Amino acid sequence: MALPVSITSLASFSPLGNNPNTVWENYLNGQSLIQPVAIGGKNVPAAVLPGNLAQQAKALKADSNYKNLDKSVLYALLASRQAVQNAGWGNGDVFGINIGSSRGATDLFEQHFTEFLHTGKAALQASPATTLGNISSWVAQDLKSTGPEISHSITCSTALHALLNGVAWLRAEMSAKFLVGGSEAPLTPFTIAQMQAMKIYSGLDGPFPSRALDMHKTTNSMVLGEGAAMACLEAGHVPNALAYIEGIGYATEVLKHSVSISDEADCIQTSMLMALKNTPLHEVDAIVMHAPGTIKGDISEYAAIQKIFGNHLPLLTTNKWKIGHTFGASGLLSLELAVLMLQHDHFIPSPFLPQQAGRQLRKILINAVGFGGNAVSVLITK
Repeated sequence: MALPVSITSLASFSPLGNNPNTVWENYLNGQSLIQPVAIGGKNVPAAVLPGNLAQQAKALKADSNYKNLDKSVLYALLASRQAVQNAGWGNGDVFGINIGSSRGATDLFEQHFTEFLHTGKAALQASPATTLGNISSWVAQDLKSTGPEISHSITCSTALHALLNGVAWLRAEMSAKFLVGGSEAPLTPFTIAQMQAMKIYSGLDGPFPSRALDMHKTTNSMVLGEGAAMACLEAGHVPNALAYIEGIGYATEVLKHSVSISDEADCIQTSMLMALKNTPLHEVDAIVMHAPGTIKGDISEYAAIQKIFGNHLPLLTTNKWKIGHTFGASGLLSLELAVLMLQHDHFIPSPFLPQQAGRQLRKILINAVGFGGNAVSVLITK
């Protein structure tokens, strides 16, 4: 039997806020946090940090020690500090760190590259400040961690892949504690332009620019958001943990092109079945779907769930209609939603797929999948 893994702390830094009560209140109000934002001289729908959180990141960057860091690193630092504090980990604790990002320091990279185009020279900090390894290494420096530190990018499933890696280290008894998560600051002109070039970015107005989980939409409606989320994992069945990881799964799809996914999302089917393993299907109360708001992405994942669960579907939801797609951080923000629903025994539905829980929430499955067909599924329980 695999070693149990406990989620002893969660912390996030996102449009929802940065403490559990505020995050939960924002989920309960049923309103989208997506709004028109001026990016690159154009107004586009996006989910940005509230003013008080944006000010925290700005204040941290004003510190001479952190002045050269990208927003993605700053967000990770602020969320990680809170997660470790919530878990009660002290300076003497040895723990591993795996925090990833899909795009990394995209804002700084664009600034440095613009300067290079104008001057023909690269700034002194152009290379060290834009490497993806910045995230975990700076978090380790900030928290004075002496354990392993890992950064990676596996596109939009990055944060849940970090969780998988943390679980693997714990179960291999190579570490007793692991900080895992993802951070993303993708609201830059070039990043938005890339999504628009693929014709997947939303051009919708109204209260819900992202129509994630709307199976009747006729246009793609993906919207980007920014933020970070972290989880503290500990080996064993820790009393009073927020939740326990019961199953993990992963898979990679055979691609027809760089961003393809099969009609029934074969990779998600495989990852879900691996995570469920010996768990009876009727015990899964809800699924927090990846559901990016694109026509193909939403429909294929829904088809994958139907293929496995048949007519007895669990409750289905996503948070991307509310906070947009945070790329590499999205999986951990979905995990946060799942844990909060377990704690409050209250299901948060998508406005486009209204459902109500008819029983107590005990087990929830979380999915993530990204460009390259990299799927992850995590089953958590009370």
